[in-house]
Amino acid sequence: MSAAARGGGRDRAHAPRTDAPSRAPERTGAAAPLNAARIAGYCGLAVLGVLAAIAGTLVQAAWFPGGLVLALAAAAGLFYGGRILTGTQIGALAPAAGWFVTVFLLLSGRPEGDYVFGDELGLVLFMLGGTGVAVMCATTSRVPQSAIRNSRTVI
Repeated sequence: MSAAARGGGRDRAHAPRTDAPSRAPERTGAAAPLNAARIAGYCGLAVLGVLAAIAGTLVQAAWFPGGLVLALAAAAGLFYGGRILTGTQIGALAPAAGWFVTVFLLLSGRPEGDYVFGDELGLVLFMLGGTGVAVMCATTSRVPQSAIRNSRTVI
């Protein structure tokens, strides 16, 4: 009696399926096909990044230590929320790009020398903190699967 006959066909159970139809893996991230809803979502996230930058600039300059923390927490929530919502790194980069461009434009000031930020320490912390948060959210290896499947966040 052969080993396959004695083992109840275990060898056949571990063999690769040959009758399964071949299909290409689903493309995700930047390789995913473009559609209008995806592009509109990324543009909406970029607009939210612009609004978060304007609000954060005003709040961090007005209430220095607490406002800075509040502004960076709002930026972090937006960047990570975009990452979770879309499931792609572009979801974190779109609001980060809007945020960064807006903060840079607000830093350029006016010909008279005025600018929106209140002091240099808040300016440096806001720029470095927001950029660091954007990089962390955009470069995380992947979104937790339980957050996607169960529609809840994982702490």
